[in-house]
Amino acid sequence: MARLEFFFDLSSPWTRLAFHNVQPILRETGASVTWRPFLVGGVFNAVNPGVYASRANPGDPKVRHTFTWLKAWARLAGVAMNFPSPHHPVKSVHAMRVCCALEDDQAALFGFAEAAFEAYFGEARNLDDSAVLADIAEGCGLDGAGLLARSQTEAVKQRLRANTQEVIDRGGFGSPTLFVDGDRIFFGNDQLPIVRLALQESSLSAAAPARSGS
Repeated sequence: MARLEFFFDLSSPWTRLAFHNVQPILRETGASVTWRPFLVGGVFNAVNPGVYASRANPGDPKVRHTFTWLKAWARLAGVAMNFPSPHHPVKSVHAMRVCCALEDDQAALFGFAEAAFEAYFGEARNLDDSAVLADIAEGCGLDGAGLLARSQTEAVKQRLRANTQEVIDRGGFGSPTLFVDGDRIFFGNDQLPIVRLALQESSLSAAAPARSGS
């Protein structure tokens, strides 16, 4: 079975798109997926500081056109994209700690992330507000207060730092960063067609010995 690792930060609009758009690819290819929360700001600080320079010049034609293309991608995907919201750029560290607190329960992490993406990009809610995070968690059937308390433990904080460093060490530079079978790296929503291809190739390669030996 092909294996996908999906490293994500809830503050990224392109990740919101990729999180949605990768779902049919996973169903089509039968690949397994592991959702991996990390802090994209930590990656920017370490290996991609040019992101901050581009944000400082909102009149740049590339920046202006990118927002137009982003909303076109959202219409194509059928998801809300209220971006940039009044909270942009949102500080995502608290939200990503909540995600790390859920990482060992992948189903719960997926449900929370899906709801949080909709809260931020659809409803323009502030993911840096503890009350908002607790409310999102409660809406997913989770213990909001307990989850927030767990997200503030040193173990969870260290896990977020470790996940972020892992992205850097494996060559990532933004969100989403995707890996197929551990070593094939991809970035962004627009690379999902070649992610699909890589997953298909991986599945065919895994099936080949079985066919040749039959």
